[in-house]
Amino acid sequence: MQFALRAEWRQGFARAFAALVGGVALSVLTGCATHYVDGATKGIQASEFKRPAAPAPVQFLYEFETKGVANAKATDYTRKMIQDQVASSGLFSSIEDKPVAGGALLSVKLNNVPMQDDAFSKGFVTGLTFGLAGSQVSDGYICTVSYMAPGQQQPIVKTARHVIHTTIGAAKSPGDAKEVKDIGEAVTMMTNQVLSTALNDLSQDPSFR
Repeated sequence: MQFALRAEWRQGFARAFAALVGGVALSVLTGCATHYVDGATKGIQASEFKRPAAPAPVQFLYEFETKGVANAKATDYTRKMIQDQVASSGLFSSIEDKPVAGGALLSVKLNNVPMQDDAFSKGFVTGLTFGLAGSQVSDGYICTVSYMAPGQQQPIVKTARHVIHTTIGAAKSPGDAKEVKDIGEAVTMMTNQVLSTALNDLSQDPSFR
């Protein structure tokens, strides 16, 4: 399921989000910039998730990070998009902002990792379409979903990764990647795909209930 943004809101969101995140690719909003969403991570429809027979309520926590450091303003800008997608997944009966009966807890973190920063790019799993030839910059995203089931001592943790590429001028397109209209569409598509991947992995785990 794609979460479309109205064009006028999406443009404002893109500029504000880029300024708040401080990533490399997302800062390129002027000139002849073209944005691409990497093709290695595919979105998964919620209908493909393995849903519990009796979904239960869950306390929901969300945080956006920039290079592993909490980014409160970016968290506020993306929270509703993330929460709406979790709510529509069908994995839980309701999403609450406070503790629920039984103590079920779902935590989602989205960490922006600038791929040009060697200290962070070395820790980013390879296999994605990634190259720095010519005028191309790339921003990596690590989505971590942690679910603590009622009565359990250890959470189920699932991680998914994605990349947004930006080329400048006449630079070649970055291989297996989808060109999008603007950075707002790129962020929306990336977020939907990486979160749906992590949620699907969670739903398929035998320990999830």
